[in-house]
Amino acid sequence: MSAQTYLGIELGSTRIKACLVDADGATVATGSHAWENRLENGLWTYSLDEVRSGLQAAYADLVAALGEAPTSFGAVGVSAMMHGYLTFDAAGELLVPFRTWRNTNTGPAAAELSAALGVNIPLRWSIAHLHQAVLDAEPHVAAVANVTTLAGYVHRLLTGRHVLGVGDASGMFPIDPATGGYDPRLIAIAEERLSAAGAGFALAELLPEVLPAGADAGELTPEGAALLDPTGALRAGIPLAPPEGDAGTGMVATNAVRARTANVSAGTSIFAMVVLERALPEQSPDIDVVTTPDGSPVAMVHCNNGSSELGAWVGVFQEFAAAIGSTATPDEVFAAVLGGALDADSEGLLAYNLLSGEPIAGTDEGRPLVVRTPGSRLSLASFGRAQLFSVFAALSVGMRELAAQQVGLDTAVAHGGLFRTGGVAQRALAAALGAPVAVGETAGEGGAWGIALLAAYRHAVAEGETRPLPDWLDQTVFADAATSVVAPTASEVAAYAAYLDTWQAGLPIEHAAIATLSSKETADD
Repeated sequence: MSAQTYLGIELGSTRIKACLVDADGATVATGSHAWENRLENGLWTYSLDEVRSGLQAAYADLVAALGEAPTSFGAVGVSAMMHGYLTFDAAGELLVPFRTWRNTNTGPAAAELSAALGVNIPLRWSIAHLHQAVLDAEPHVAAVANVTTLAGYVHRLLTGRHVLGVGDASGMFPIDPATGGYDPRLIAIAEERLSAAGAGFALAELLPEVLPAGADAGELTPEGAALLDPTGALRAGIPLAPPEGDAGTGMVATNAVRARTANVSAGTSIFAMVVLERALPEQSPDIDVVTTPDGSPVAMVHCNNGSSELGAWVGVFQEFAAAIGSTATPDEVFAAVLGGALDADSEGLLAYNLLSGEPIAGTDEGRPLVVRTPGSRLSLASFGRAQLFSVFAALSVGMRELAAQQVGLDTAVAHGGLFRTGGVAQRALAAALGAPVAVGETAGEGGAWGIALLAAYRHAVAEGETRPLPDWLDQTVFADAATSVVAPTASEVAAYAAYLDTWQAGLPIEHAAIATLSSKETADD
């Protein structure tokens, strides 16, 4: 491979995926490695040994798909789950296990910072994790030398540089739109709060340097090349794009980086990103403001729970199929479960997909539930409908808040494997949002493809490209892209609204389950 191909690697919640694209953004080959988070001592985590071995496995899978071992690429980019807490001492040693975005133990810190800064600081943001560690007087705080995200950590392994793309950085600490860096006024306020709680460090010195899309983020070092490809075929010196979060790469992958565009990413979590025309008039605990990879403000509605519970039920049905001698594939089982979902009557049937805490629903933990009234009709279609609608329920609550603040939205672009199934999830999401939803041919490619495009843009800028990222994407990658757009009918919007009202009214059931059923997860689960 050569300067005509670009490698993107994304560490998602269930897969580490490598994607290689050509100069026009067409996928050349992909590779992947499955992994899962674990609950250890009450906190969701991945081990850094798994990060390194998973990177190698995904890259090796890509090489196998290519049938040859690349020696170079035009550029490389790394993306990963946003937010969370990875903190190291001055010698580069990890101080506490990686705390992911999924953890909800940061309530006191998030509330204090939101009030002090006048900006919504969600539970999952890195600054909330850091401040909570200080409030809890955790012993490791005295040794903190730097804090980063998962993408920032992997990028540093590959290049040695402590940097972050502005989109990912905006999930660590608020960004100043005038400078494109961390807001200095808010940094000063946060440092006052941290100092009052006993911290002895300067916050600005801990955070990664912020870079926009297209900027020079370093080169692959010999150590980084050996980490990615232990066979020794890959050479050092390849330029890297600024590392980004999965929200930013999802925006790029769906070409939703202009004002009034939006994208919805559905996976283990689900979130909507709406590029803003103007600042939000009101602060809301259900909405946080981040940025696109080129620094435009974005309203983010993030929910910790997406399609995992639906996927678990599909797994059960696949086991049943295998038990009776069927060889149905997962996609075939998904199609069977969801096939009649939009035409079913699910009155009296509710599903809660909450595997972990969900701030929008007001829960610190999760208990997946299926509840129905005795008179309801339980069928495969009605069950599929309840599960599918639950995937978008918490998201819809946050989107209602955006609509109340008069945020304009023309079309939302959906991506993630859920949208491969016959347009059913696409229609359900359109009903949940009350807006047209587009799905492109790359709906299943997701963020690994998005960060590969950002790597291509990094190379283009180095070669003299002057077009802003939105124009470059429009004209280079998406000019001839095929998409299908579904606009919801009035009856579909009304049906989903009725389900959502019932879902919200039934949340005390979820709270009762959390209070009644203890969680027994261990690191071996």
